[in-house]
Amino acid sequence: MGEESLRKRKGEDSGKEDGQSIQSHEPQTMNLQKQAKLFLFPVGLISGICMIVGTIIGSGIFVSPKSVLANVGAVGPCLTIWAACGILATLGALCFAELGTMITKSGGEYPYLMEAFGPIPAFLFSWTSLLVTKPSSFAIICLSFAEYASAPFYPGCDPPQVVIKCLAAAAIVIITIVNSLSVKLGSYLQNFLTAAKMIIVAIIIVSGIVLLAQGKTENFKDSFKDSKISVSSIGLAFYNGLWAYDGWNQLNYITEELKNPYRNLPLSIIIGIPLVTVCYVLINISYFTVMTSTELLQSQAVAVTFGDRVLYPASWIVPLFVAFSTIGSANGTCFTAGRLVYVAGREGHMLKVLSYISVKRLTPAPAIMFYGAIAIIYIIPGDIDTLINYFSFAVWIFYGLTILALIVMRFTRKELRRPIRIPIIIPVIVTLVSILLVLAPIISAPELAYLYCVLFILSGLIVYVLFVHFKFSWPQKISKPITMHLQMLLEVVPAEEVTE
Repeated sequence: MGEESLRKRKGEDSGKEDGQSIQSHEPQTMNLQKQAKLFLFPVGLISGICMIVGTIIGSGIFVSPKSVLANVGAVGPCLTIWAACGILATLGALCFAELGTMITKSGGEYPYLMEAFGPIPAFLFSWTSLLVTKPSSFAIICLSFAEYASAPFYPGCDPPQVVIKCLAAAAIVIITIVNSLSVKLGSYLQNFLTAAKMIIVAIIIVSGIVLLAQGKTENFKDSFKDSKISVSSIGLAFYNGLWAYDGWNQLNYITEELKNPYRNLPLSIIIGIPLVTVCYVLINISYFTVMTSTELLQSQAVAVTFGDRVLYPASWIVPLFVAFSTIGSANGTCFTAGRLVYVAGREGHMLKVLSYISVKRLTPAPAIMFYGAIAIIYIIPGDIDTLINYFSFAVWIFYGLTILALIVMRFTRKELRRPIRIPIIIPVIVTLVSILLVLAPIISAPELAYLYCVLFILSGLIVYVLFVHFKFSWPQKISKPITMHLQMLLEVVPAEEVTE
């Protein structure tokens, strides 16, 4: 087909059939050009704040309160951890704001690690994100959805694990199909679910304020009594709290699409994350107005228990809207799944087929399907708490490394323009906290899961040396026919063709 097009351009063949062929190719070329702007839409200040709030508030605040409380043992330390996690997320996001305005490329941590440390750490980040952090995050959110969706059907007892896992797998499949078929449909679904999410947050907070005004404060007396504080317990509590705040760096994945990023990126962070922090602390206070620490720990779905005690007979609203919230968070995760793969694919650090785009539907279908398949694998053996610890350990290694990159580039890349320049003490504090978060659970309560995680990250070095650095020909001979058949099956094309 390419040779025919070449003959047409040279005037070698001017027959009617060729003329028809030219006409049939023009709209296809236009479609391919549109693919370059698949995700490109202007994001202003309000949209930036909504993206931060909408991405962060998901399943975490409905799942993590029990895990945070289980690690610290009392109401006072629990609320302190939630506030401290919000402060840490804000400081980390400010560091990312300097990085995002200094290196204005989409892809989150990937371009910053590439600029500061070279291709190997950047590849290890994309390797780990593709196979661990992003799919496990997707799995955690869908498991949370399944717990809340099934809880009303099993009053007084925990839903069977097989039911939870089947529901979670079904949610992953549906979300993957929706986002593979249409960007617009995924976007409309996200807007609807974000609105539902804010409704349930408002219901819980307002109910808690009313109960406090009525004098329901007995569960806050001696709030630090029976607390169990250790380096390990605080580290694990932070893991679970920070999981609920995960998403504070999402604007850095779309830096190229922000309107006036030098103003809107830091303002979105300074407004958005403290707003989420206030919501999270108030939601936890609301939980404790109607549940003791013991009751909260025994609850299978905390928000459902809250609804049963406060909103009866309209308590069905809570699990319904929490399910909407978790599905919305999962849909948002899937919606942005192709962005990192696309950026890594441009550098030759990922399988090319994962950065291909559907010709008809203009969606990154291979990347989305891949994420869905890996997430279903994570659902089979794992429970939510184990997955959160595994996810948090891996993700904070790279958060710390990325913020260390900011410190390093202050000395090695002085020529780079820095429209936002935060005090050096902030990245130093966040880097030290990241090191503590990574090392504390390993030293205090070592588990094989952490070792497996480190070994998996380091195994990316072997993949890098074999397939990226030396570029052996035999893997290409194997992958080319597979890629060709997948292209024909999924009707996808390389993103590189867009700019031609």
